[in-house]
Amino acid sequence: MNTLRETFLEELADIYDAEKQLIKALPKMVKAAENDQLREGFEEHLQQTEEHVRRVEQVFERFGEKAKAKRCKAMVGLLEEGQELIREKAGDAALICAAQKVEHYEIAAYGSLKSWAEFLDENEAAELLDETLEEEKETDQKLTEVAEDVVNEAGNQEEGQEENQKRKAA
Repeated sequence: MNTLRETFLEELADIYDAEKQLIKALPKMVKAAENDQLREGFEEHLQQTEEHVRRVEQVFERFGEKAKAKRCKAMVGLLEEGQELIREKAGDAALICAAQKVEHYEIAAYGSLKSWAEFLDENEAAELLDETLEEEKETDQKLTEVAEDVVNEAGNQEEGQEENQKRKAA
């Protein structure tokens, strides 16, 4: 049976890999985004994600461990879905959905890690994890706001197309 400390380090290695995978995927999402606000958000999150990797490395140090990655299968799957949407040119709304799935995964992981660090009396590690957790929540909120804009814009375009079709039919 694993101790909580061992489980913590395993999950930390998992999110470390997840963040590294995301660093490779975000430039593709930037390129695929049509909405300027979304593109800028992805670019900003890429910079944040690079900082998240550094924080995870600091957390490993706080535990007296060398940073190591354990293949995050969940992130592999989430990013594969995102890549499929990019290949299909599914549009910004679909990209946002894929990005929010990633954010929700990260929020769950960082929330657990923060709680476990607090339980293990690793307060500095908990603070680092909390800082990342809050940034992930902010990113999720920004994605929601952009999604509303994208959906409203798409709805307005569809209404305009319907009006044009009605005029042509008349």
